[in-house]
Amino acid sequence: MATTDLPARAPEVLAPGSGDHLHFLNHLATVKVRAGGDGTMSVVEFLAPRGLGPPLHRHRSEDELFVVLDGELRFHVGNERFVGAAGAIASLPHGIPHTFQVHSPSARFVCVTASRPDAPRFDAMVTALGQPVDRARLPVAGPIDPGVVAEICAAHGIDVLGPPPAPLD
Repeated sequence: MATTDLPARAPEVLAPGSGDHLHFLNHLATVKVRAGGDGTMSVVEFLAPRGLGPPLHRHRSEDELFVVLDGELRFHVGNERFVGAAGAIASLPHGIPHTFQVHSPSARFVCVTASRPDAPRFDAMVTALGQPVDRARLPVAGPIDPGVVAEICAAHGIDVLGPPPAPLD
């Protein structure tokens, strides 16, 4: 079936707190919209504690759009640093190495990814690395195996290029 022949996705309106909750790399991820065969967009909401940040990475096919709902994120894009407080939007095109770190006591933000229908999906990577939970709450921090993270990310079109940002004081 050609991309233009795919069926249209049904509209959705999601209630606050709805979605699939996952403990994901020591923070809470809630998958709100899954990209499907007909969809090129996924939406994942995150609640993260101070200091959290993913390893330096780049998405081969997916563009990311962050919307900061509460708190403050510091984005590291190449040699540039950008601060995103509540209400900020960060657009990160595919192919550009980046990371971010929570600089407030906690932060709540949404990550919207967009790609071609045949490309790996961010929501699938979050699900593969996450542990399903019945309630939306932050997990107790535990060890993270960087080798497993890199392997699962690679399988989903994301190249891990370096460690997360240094811990905050």
